[in-house]
Amino acid sequence: MNLLLIGSGGREHALALKLAESSRLSKLFISPGNPGTSSLGENVRIDLNDHKSLINFCKTEKIELVVVGPEIPLVAGVADVLRAAGIKVFGPSAGAAAIEGEKSFAKNLMRKYNIPTAAFIEFTDEQTVEALEYLRNTVYPLVIKADGLAAGKGVVICNNYSEAETAVIEIFNSKIFGSAGRKIVIEEFMAGEEASIFAVTDGKDFICLPAAQDHKRAGDNDTGKNTGGMGAYAPAALITDELLTEIETKIIAPVIYAMKLEGVSFCGCLYCGLMITSEGPKVVEFNCRFGDPETQVVLPLLKGDFLELLYSAAQGKLNKNAVTYNGGAAVCVILASKGYPDEYLKGYEIHGLNKIPKGTIVYHSGTLQNDKKFFTNGGRVLGITAITENNDLKAAQKNAYEAVSLISYDNIYFRSDIADKGINRI
Repeated sequence: MNLLLIGSGGREHALALKLAESSRLSKLFISPGNPGTSSLGENVRIDLNDHKSLINFCKTEKIELVVVGPEIPLVAGVADVLRAAGIKVFGPSAGAAAIEGEKSFAKNLMRKYNIPTAAFIEFTDEQTVEALEYLRNTVYPLVIKADGLAAGKGVVICNNYSEAETAVIEIFNSKIFGSAGRKIVIEEFMAGEEASIFAVTDGKDFICLPAAQDHKRAGDNDTGKNTGGMGAYAPAALITDELLTEIETKIIAPVIYAMKLEGVSFCGCLYCGLMITSEGPKVVEFNCRFGDPETQVVLPLLKGDFLELLYSAAQGKLNKNAVTYNGGAAVCVILASKGYPDEYLKGYEIHGLNKIPKGTIVYHSGTLQNDKKFFTNGGRVLGITAITENNDLKAAQKNAYEAVSLISYDNIYFRSDIADKGINRI
């Protein structure tokens, strides 16, 4: 079959690489793609806001499945447009994508259906006085989240009223998160260790892929600002078989059922960001798509036909046996631009990509190719992922950082402790 993959980041490079393994794939188009995806299919430029052109492209190229990578087009309703034209899509409707697009929607859904999560309260930008009054009389630490999409950066952990006041003023008055911060959700702080689980679902049945652990803070030892993710590893030993059963029973199955009852059935990848607390697993956030950089470590650990998995979900008849865990381990270290997630410079030549050994994948996130040279073109530039055939996380980490040492560019920045938590747990 011919397939269109929408997106341009490291996640899409990982999806393209896995989809390209399928014997069922005839031709892969990626829009807009990046220099890494260009060797796996054809990068094409399609204006997703021009629905007529998008549908014409799919019909002209006989596209049998569209896989949507990022959250922005999903929240904007690209899946609805395609489905209305009779084109199969892996990705939720705009209504279902609200589980990521509106934090308040997700929180109220969980409250209504008794899905474990942090206690919360909402305020709009017209309620600044009320929000500050609440913050004067509450318990710290706490978490303030922008309600809308903020590229994984719209979360502020506050240890006292002064920090909370600053956060509210910056979000509501200075608009640091733009329109995403017109409403905020203030949550109780949950202590514990985080994990990420992808549930691929057709809206009824689901299958969980190997659990991963992301590293969201910019600095070592989880210091600095929140980012889109500085690295990840899988499988996360934190998620035992027993714990996974509890997560599936108390969180994933109930939320999929709840969304169906609410008339926004979810077809696609439900990303479950979890906190494993002393009281059990609780939801930190849901996303409406594969996570980045977790995708870069989870997909290499799958054997089987990944395209069949996504296509069966899009058809509404999930093939739960399409893929299985291959027994390996993977570690991804994100190479970023110094200054990320704030301001950073780009346009620096990247050296050493031709030195990467076998068993290690270089995923392109923010790069630009000019002739045969590659240049930095984003905050997160590359994802260096090392894979071992057996579940040897320590070896995967060692191999990842050895590969990292072979790559250089001006203003390179990365964390040096990716997967330490997992290794310390072994």
